[in-house]
Amino acid sequence: MSGRRKFFVILLNGEPYRGEIEAEGGYVLCCDGAYSWAKGRVKIDETLGDFDSLKEIPHPAPLQTFPAEKDETDGELAVDRALELGAEELIVFYGGGGKREDHFLGNLHLMYKAMRAGVKRVVSRTNGARIFLCGEGGQEFVCQKGQTVSLLPFGGDAHIMEIGGLKYAPDDLWLCYGSTRGISNLTVNGEGFSFRVTKGYALVIINEEET
Repeated sequence: MSGRRKFFVILLNGEPYRGEIEAEGGYVLCCDGAYSWAKGRVKIDETLGDFDSLKEIPHPAPLQTFPAEKDETDGELAVDRALELGAEELIVFYGGGGKREDHFLGNLHLMYKAMRAGVKRVVSRTNGARIFLCGEGGQEFVCQKGQTVSLLPFGGDAHIMEIGGLKYAPDDLWLCYGSTRGISNLTVNGEGFSFRVTKGYALVIINEEET
């Protein structure tokens, strides 16, 4: 890969993502069986994984084929590869939902791993939602009026302040690990919403109608 890329796209072998894959200026890593739903829809820069769920040779051919019995999922191999190639600004996952709940939960942990490694913004796009993991600092989101938004802590308790644009907007919100407080809020206008994380990591789920 020549030069530094604006961001990285990771295609996962969960539910086939039906929306538009926004990859302009990005470096696209395709995991194993995701090739079957992503080929022809986006330019793939690298394929990787154990290819135990793919019945054809992908293009481009993988630089390395990993054993099926390994400690990491193919998604984690892709995150490690993105970090190796210098991912810092943004990683967007597609296809990480559906099929198997264990892999979906594991994919949320991959978002956490990427952010803990220094990636500034990490997003997952599924057919039903946009999912963001946010560290400390101000956060802004674009969405329509009346969308359902859930805020959850990840990796421990999270503290949020300065909430704007949501129906339930306390001045001082603690999201405690093990509590469902923060689920099913609503946007109140078409200008999006914002908040500031002062401690921990907050998982933001913006529910959307399936495309």
